[in-house]
Amino acid sequence: MSFPRASGILLHPTSLPSRGGIGDFGPSAYQFADFLASARQGLWQVLPLGPLGYGNSPYSSTSAFAGNPLLISLERLADHGWIDRSLVSALDVAVEPVDYPRAFHQKSPLLFEAAHNFMLSAPPNARARYETFCRQNQWWLDDFVLFDGLRSRFKLESWNRWPRELTHRDAAAMEKVNSEMRDDLDTRRVVQFFFFEQWRALRSYCAQRSIRVVGDIAIFVNFDSADVWTHPELFHLNSELDPEVVAGVPPDFFSKDGQRWGNPLYRWDVMKERGYAWWIDRMRWVTQNFDYIRLDHFRGYSQFWEIPANEPTAIHGHWVDGPKDDLFVKLREALGGLPFFAEDLGYITPDVHALRERLKIPGMAVLQFGFGDVGAHTHLPHTFTADKVVYTGTHDNDTSLGWWKSAATEFEREQIEAYLGHVADDFNWAMIRAASTSVASLSVVPFQDALGLGSEARMNVPSQEKGNWRWRFDAESLHPELAKKLSTLAEVCDRLPQPLPGSGQEEWAA
Repeated sequence: MSFPRASGILLHPTSLPSRGGIGDFGPSAYQFADFLASARQGLWQVLPLGPLGYGNSPYSSTSAFAGNPLLISLERLADHGWIDRSLVSALDVAVEPVDYPRAFHQKSPLLFEAAHNFMLSAPPNARARYETFCRQNQWWLDDFVLFDGLRSRFKLESWNRWPRELTHRDAAAMEKVNSEMRDDLDTRRVVQFFFFEQWRALRSYCAQRSIRVVGDIAIFVNFDSADVWTHPELFHLNSELDPEVVAGVPPDFFSKDGQRWGNPLYRWDVMKERGYAWWIDRMRWVTQNFDYIRLDHFRGYSQFWEIPANEPTAIHGHWVDGPKDDLFVKLREALGGLPFFAEDLGYITPDVHALRERLKIPGMAVLQFGFGDVGAHTHLPHTFTADKVVYTGTHDNDTSLGWWKSAATEFEREQIEAYLGHVADDFNWAMIRAASTSVASLSVVPFQDALGLGSEARMNVPSQEKGNWRWRFDAESLHPELAKKLSTLAEVCDRLPQPLPGSGQEEWAA
């Protein structure tokens, strides 16, 4: 399959110029949606939205289902009277790189105060929405808030280092902590309610402007997550509940030692015995929260890199078969159409391409990867078909200008000039035009490339533990001239956004 032809922008909400030292679902998110609409962009792609774990990476979350509280807008909570506006006005307004500990320290007490106020004084209509949210999401929400509360109680210690009766979820111990922590757990439920009300309100706003929101789903989950604590039998853990083997990728373009991600690996045999119920729940949830979904590390569904847990790097791993077609057959039976496309980058073998083609899931191309040997030319437009999603670069790449100025080899520069013509300082727009004029159904540009920013605006350096996920932009960047340039390109390339079915029918109070 291929998607209706469209173009869009990759921007994670943390990069928005919001109060409190981190971007969120507040006024700046709506301003960005208005910018996309004026630029006639039909897509807003985000990174995973889950609560952050180790390294503050959106791909390292403490839940496959919960939302990141730092993305909740305190301003919108103040609009509803859940928090005093003067407390929100005192938050940082300077747009600086995200300082996660500081943002957490600033926002978390106010979020909890707002949640507490909600519990005390919510009017009947808001209370009814909250109770409906809790009832409909009890299947993940109760386990998550208990995990989150216990994690806080034990000062962020990994769950397998908690008291043994909690690590092993002893029934009497679980009943006891649920009773002791009742008020705290209710508060955490309200925080998740705030998150999803605000997210769905923003999505509704985008839909009314013919903007589809593209989600990004990591294949693996964190070891220190509610998912592994709740379902240890679904993962390769030993009798002490420590991982036996972990996920990663072998040495490649990004790292000579490979990448040891450290996520526990699934017991696919147990998943299959249970009819892939956990995966069906997960994918049903993401299709309710996004219009299109990027499947991160698609090759892991065909084969994944298994690393012994005691190995410090990814070098001494080996490939193991994944669920392949079986999982996706079950997903389609349960959910119907699946609006997925595959991140099929890196070391991709013919079996991975064959799996994607059998499943009729579009793949990806990244222009930065195309200017090398002949094998790299699959990332250049002359090789594309419509079932392709093209990027100038991804969150793992340097910006186009940063790469052009500091990392592109002389050979790559020769290839670029032969392919794109003389680019000079207009390289980012040469790349944007190449992506947009291609036959690929979707063309996605990191906002840094649209703004013409250099390496200082890079979002992530793979295998680098610190300093990632911090980039933010100033509201003045949303300039009408930039919107006009993107709009004209979308028009001439036949990428104008198409209305969403039923858009504008659903209103959210947040």
